[in-house]
Order: sequence, then C-alpha cells, then structure tokens
Amino acid sequence: MAAQLLRRQCSGLIGVVFRAREPFHADLIESIYASTEVAGYNVVLSAVVPTRDERQAFDALVASRCAAAILLGVSEASLGEFARELPVVEIGRVPTKAQVDAVHTADDEGVRLAVGHLVSLGHKDIVHVDGGELPGAAERRRGYWDAMAAHDLQGGARVVPGDYTESSGSAAARELLASAQLPTAVIAGNDRCAVGLLDEFRRNGVTVPGQVSIVGYDNSRLASLAHVDLTSVRQNTEELARCAVQFAVDRMNSADAGPPRIAERDPELIVRSSTGPVRPHS
Repeated sequence: MAAQLLRRQCSGLIGVVFRAREPFHADLIESIYASTEVAGYNVVLSAVVPTRDERQAFDALVASRCAAAILLGVSEASLGEFARELPVVEIGRVPTKAQVDAVHTADDEGVRLAVGHLVSLGHKDIVHVDGGELPGAAERRRGYWDAMAAHDLQGGARVVPGDYTESSGSAAARELLASAQLPTAVIAGNDRCAVGLLDEFRRNGVTVPGQVSIVGYDNSRLASLAHVDLTSVRQNTEELARCAVQFAVDRMNSADAGPPRIAERDPELIVRSSTGPVRPHS
C-alpha cells in the first residue's frame, strides 16, 4: 500500500487523532471506519496518550502522508496550528478561533434533556459536574444553567468543577458527600465522570438511584455495561462520523471548498436504571 500511495498525488488517507483512554472516541472511530470505507478512503489512527501529546500524534499523520485529518478532542490552540498544515475537521466542539470545519452535538440541548428527565421524576436538587475547558463542556454547562432556570430551579443550581475522567467523578462525589446534604441527582460531564461518581457513592453506602440519581453524557459503551446501566445523553456517532468524513473528503478534492462549515446534530436521552423517582431526605 505504501508503494502505491507514493505513486498517487493524493494519498487517499484520512488521519484521525484521538485520545486512547476515551471510550466515546472508540465509538466514533468505529463509525469513521464505516464512513471512510463507503467513501473509498482509508484511515490512519494516531493516539494521544500520557507519553505522546497532540503535536506528536498529528505529526505522525503528516509523516504518513494523510491528505486530511479528523481531530477528536484536540485543544483549541492545536486546531489552528494543525489547520495550517492539513485540511482538518474537528468533532466535538464549535471552534471559537480556528477557522476549520467542525461537527458537534447540540450539547446544551443534551443537558436540557437530562434536567427535564430528572425534573419529571420529582428532582429539584440537581448538581452538574462539568468538564472544565474540554470540548463540549461550556455548552453542557450553559445547557444546565438554562434548564435549571427554565424549571425555576436556578436558586439551588450548582456546578462542581471536574473533567472527563473517572477520578474527577470520584473527587466530585467526595465533595458532595462532605456537604451538609447530598443532592438528589447529579448530571456528569461525560460517562467516565459518571462512573467515578457511581463508584464513589456505592463505596460510601449511597444507593443509586435510591438516594442519588446519576446521568452521564455520550452514551458510550461504559453506559450500557450491566453493572453500570447508566442513563446517558446519546451522541449519534454514525451521523457525526459521516458528516466529518464528508467534510474531509470535500477539502481533499477541492482546492477551494469555501468557508469553514459547522454541522450540528441532535442528542437523545437514553434512560436506564441509574435514574429514578426522587425520595425525600431522611
């Protein structure tokens, strides 16, 4: 294949930068493979790990002669830098500075769905553990504040700083356990954070959803595991991948594909056993 590619003007390769520890990225990659196969292109994967940063991951794609790159969870600073070297498409956020194509879920609407679901179960004391500055976190945070206000619950709204890891969920759970009164529900920044919350609460004798309901985000494979069974906001990986691949192919095939395009996809709430009706505090 390498010899054949050297004889082509366009390599026919689409690179993907992803984070190896993120289950949602694994789901996206599966859908990206399916979409690129339909489009007649091949994929080169390059992972970001603790010993390998975004720059190194991207450089490996350039060295592989990728004609375009799809970036999953890359920092805003890297987006503009990488776009100067290859056509790139971001999945997960709307770029605020970099002029690149992007595909994302309506994350604010996703959290509004989560708040609405919990309110329908009688919950009013609902906390959000956010994702800090990570992709989608600002939109999810905004959706939380807006939804709490829409249900006239803004007075008790509370955001606990976090990120998209299990350890941040555990830390948030410990903070909530140390407070005077547990909330009746928590919306986590993503599924990994939700799993950290779930584990820490259970270790401390707090029943889920008996005492605290938990909602995750992404509906990754973690959420559907039998011992997790997490209510979660689904991002449509098939649609996100299909659109991102199409944007990448358009840039590869045209020297002037026009201004950057932004595509937004709708979320869906998947209800499982981690949420239930509110119970009065004892």
